[in-house]
Amino acid sequence: MTETAPNNLYANVSLALKKGRARLIDDLLAGNAPGFLNDHARLIDDYFRQSYEKSVVGPKMNIAKNPYAVVALGGYGRAEQCVYSDVDLLFLFEKKVPRVAEELVREIIYPLWDMGLDVGHATRSIKECISLSRMDFEVLTSILDARFICGMSPLFMKLMNQIRTKFINLKPENIIAWLVETNRERHRRFGDSSYLLEPNFKEGQGGLRDYHTMLWIAKIRSGIKQRRDLEYYGYFSHDDYVRLSEALSFIWNVRNRFHLMMNRKSDQIHLDQQRKLADVMGVPAMNGHLPVEHLLGELHGHMEYVKQQHEMFLYEIEQQKRLKRKNKGLKTTGVKGLKFNRGMLNFISPEKIFNNPRLLMDIFAESASQRAPLNSEAKRLVKDFAHLVDDAFRRDPSVVQQFERILIRSGQAFEVLNQMLYTGFLARFIPEFRAVVNRIQFDQYHLYPVARHLLYTIKILRGIDTDAGAEADALAHSLYKELKKKKLLLWAALLHDIGKGEPKSGHAERGAALAERILLDKGAHPADAKSVAFLVEHHLLLIQTATRRDINDEETAITIARIIKKVDVLKMLYLLTAADSMATGPKAWNDWTSSLLRNLFFKVLNILEHGELATGRAVRTVEKKRQAVADAMAAKMAPDQLDMLLKFMSPRYMLYTPAGNIPGHLQLYKDLGDRPFVWQIEKSPGADTRTVTICAKDRPGLISRIAGVFTLNSIDILDVQIFTWRNNIALDVFEVNPPPDPIFEDERWERACRNLEDALADRLDLGNELIRKEKDATQIRPYTAERSTEIVVDNESSSFFTIVEVVTFDFSGLLFRITDALFKCGLDIWVAKIATKVDQVVDVFYVRDFDGQKVDAPQQVEAVKTAIKEILPGEDPIHG
Repeated sequence: MTETAPNNLYANVSLALKKGRARLIDDLLAGNAPGFLNDHARLIDDYFRQSYEKSVVGPKMNIAKNPYAVVALGGYGRAEQCVYSDVDLLFLFEKKVPRVAEELVREIIYPLWDMGLDVGHATRSIKECISLSRMDFEVLTSILDARFICGMSPLFMKLMNQIRTKFINLKPENIIAWLVETNRERHRRFGDSSYLLEPNFKEGQGGLRDYHTMLWIAKIRSGIKQRRDLEYYGYFSHDDYVRLSEALSFIWNVRNRFHLMMNRKSDQIHLDQQRKLADVMGVPAMNGHLPVEHLLGELHGHMEYVKQQHEMFLYEIEQQKRLKRKNKGLKTTGVKGLKFNRGMLNFISPEKIFNNPRLLMDIFAESASQRAPLNSEAKRLVKDFAHLVDDAFRRDPSVVQQFERILIRSGQAFEVLNQMLYTGFLARFIPEFRAVVNRIQFDQYHLYPVARHLLYTIKILRGIDTDAGAEADALAHSLYKELKKKKLLLWAALLHDIGKGEPKSGHAERGAALAERILLDKGAHPADAKSVAFLVEHHLLLIQTATRRDINDEETAITIARIIKKVDVLKMLYLLTAADSMATGPKAWNDWTSSLLRNLFFKVLNILEHGELATGRAVRTVEKKRQAVADAMAAKMAPDQLDMLLKFMSPRYMLYTPAGNIPGHLQLYKDLGDRPFVWQIEKSPGADTRTVTICAKDRPGLISRIAGVFTLNSIDILDVQIFTWRNNIALDVFEVNPPPDPIFEDERWERACRNLEDALADRLDLGNELIRKEKDATQIRPYTAERSTEIVVDNESSSFFTIVEVVTFDFSGLLFRITDALFKCGLDIWVAKIATKVDQVVDVFYVRDFDGQKVDAPQQVEAVKTAIKEILPGEDPIHG
C-alpha cells in the first residue's frame, strides 16, 4: 500500500461513507433530516469501526500488550457533526505510542482527506492525555466531549476515570473559572452574535460555544454524559431544555445550509452571503420584512435565547458561590408580587400579574435596581401576559415614570431594555418599536439591526456618565453632566431611528412625527415632546455636515447654528450624534470623524454663545495672523519678500489656515524652486491619519492627478483643502489614511512621490494604471438594498461656491474619475470632502468655474451631472 492511497480493502468502506453522506445531505436539503448531526456522526463511526476491523496495520500493533482505542473528540465526540465540521480523533494507547501507530493513522485517515473531510488527530497515551489536560484546558474540554468508537473500551473508561479523579475533582473551580474567563475574552473578540448583522454561529455571544461552555461546566460539576442530562440534573427545567433544543436545532440547520452553500466549513455569515442563503433555504417574506430579514431575525432570536440561558447559568453558579461566602445571603425584594429564585427575579404567581398588571413594569425596574436578571419562568410569564399592556397601561404616569427611571438612573439600562425587547414587552409598551425589531440595513455600515442599535445608543450614552466615560471622552462626559433634562436626550436616543420601520427614505422626518406622538401619548409636556422630535429629525445633521461640508467655512457653522438655535439643544444633538455613530460601528466612528464632529461642535457653540462673526472681525483675524507670521519668519525671510508673499495669499487662505501652519507652508514654497511640487507628510494630532501638504505650480487637473496617485498607492483621501495663491501657486492640504502596511509606509510614500512626478510630466497614464489596479484587485461588492447613484448640484448652501455631491458605490479610482470629470467641465475644486461607508461613498466638492463664478446656469448644472454619470459604471443616477 502506498502512503497516499487506501488499499482495496478500504475502497468499499470509503464508498459506503461517501454514499451515506450524499444521502444524508439530500435529506437535509429536502428538510427530512431532523437528526442529521447524530446520523452524520454515526455514519463516520461506522467508517472507523469497519476500518478497524479490516486494518492491515492493526494486527502489527499487538493490542494485547499495548491496548489502544479510537476515540471521538469535540463536536464529533458530542455526535453534533455538521456537514464540513472537523472530525477530531484520538488514537489512545495505554502505554507508549508505538512507531507503527503512524502507519495506522495514515491507513485510516488518508481516505477521509481524499473525500475532502478535515480530520484532526492525535496519538497519545493515557499519561500524556492527563499531563496535557493539566497544561492546556482546551485539551481537557476536548476530552470532556470524548466518546468511544472502537478498540479496547476499558482503556477509554480508564482515561475518563483518571481525568476525573486525578485532575477534575481536585480543581473543579479553577477549571470553571478558566472557562468563564475564556468565554468573556471570546465574547470581546467576536462580539454579540445575537445582535450582529454578521453573526458567528460558533464563537460569538449566543453562539454554539456558549452552549458548549454550559455543557462542560455541568460535566465538571455533575459528571453528566450527554446534553439531555442538563434537564435530568436540574440545570434546565423541562420547558427551558425544550426551548434550548429548538434554538440549537435552528442554529445547526442554518450552519449546515451555510456550509453547503460555501462548500466548506464557515462560521461567520457575511452580508454579501445572507440574501443568497435566505434564497437557497426558501425563507419567505413575512410581515413586510425581506426573506433575509426574516432569516436573520429568527437566527438572532434563537441566539439571544442561548445567550440569555448562558448568562443565567453563569449567574446562578456565581450566586451559589456567593452563598458559601461569609455573611452573604440571598437577595430579597420589597416589591409585593415579586420574589427571588436562586438569585433571579420571578413573579410570586401568575394570578398576581393578572390582578396587578403594573408588576410587568415593576419586575424590570427591580431588575435594574437589584442588578439581577429575570429567570426563565418570569420571561415566559411576561410574554404570556403581554396582552395586559394596553393603552391604559402605556399611559399610566407611574408606569411611565418607572420606565424613565430605568432610562436615566440605572447603570443596567441596556441589560434591562434588552430583556424588555427579548420578551416583547418593549414593543407592547411602545408599539411603534415592533416595526424595527428585526429591521436590517444591508450597507456594511451598521453592525446591528435597528432595534438593537437603538439600545446600544442608550448603552453608550449611559456609559458616558461614568468614570470610564470621563476618561474616554472628557468633553462628552462634561456635556452630559451639564444637561438639565437628560430624559429628553435618552428618549431621543431610544427613538432616533424609529422611522426606519418603513424601508424608504425620510426616516428622520418620519421618526420625528412618531417620537412626538409617542411622548405625548406617555403624558410628556408638549414642549418636551417637540424637543425630542427635533433631536430625532436632526440626528444626522451634525455628522453629515462635518463629513460632507467645509467646516472651516464660517457660513457652514452659521447655517447649523440658525437651525439649532439653543446651546442646550446643540449639546444634546452632539451627544446623540456621537452615541449614534459609535453604536453604528467602527466604520461610522473613528478618530477622524470624532475630530471633525468636535471641531464643528465648537464652531457652532461659539456662534450660539457670541453671535455670528462680522466682516470686520474676520478682517481683524487676518491681520493678527499676518503679524504672527511676520514675527515667526522675521529671521528666515527678508521683510519685503515676506510682505510680497503674504499679499499673494488669498483672504480665504489667511482666514481658514491656522497661523502656526503658515510658516511651514512658506518654507515649502521656498523649497519648491523649479520642481513641479514638494510635499510634507505629518502624522495628524489626535487621529491615526496623515496630513499631506503639497505646494505646487498650479495647473489644470492638478487635484485629479494627486487623487489618482493616492488611489494607485492605496492611500484613502478623507478631506482636501485647496488654496491657490495669486502668484499661481497651489497649496493643497490632504487629510488621508496612511498606506496599508505601516512597516513599509516610508517606501510607499517614496513610490507615490515618484508616481506624482511622472503623472505631472505626462509619463504616467493614471487612467490606464488605475484600470489595471482594479483588474488585479479582488473586488467584492457586498449585497445592499438596491440604491441608485445620486448626483446633487447645490447652489443654495454656499454664497460663493457650487457644491457638487456624489453618492455612489465605492470602487478603486472613483475619486480620480470624478475630479477628472469636473476638471473637463471647466471647474476648479476648492474643497473636497470624502465620507466612505465601506460599500458607499459620499464625495462632496466645492467648485467654481475657471472665471471664479458659481455653476448656476441650468445647462451648466446638467452638463456637470451628465459628465459625472458617464464616468460611473452602470448606474442610473437620481439628480437632485
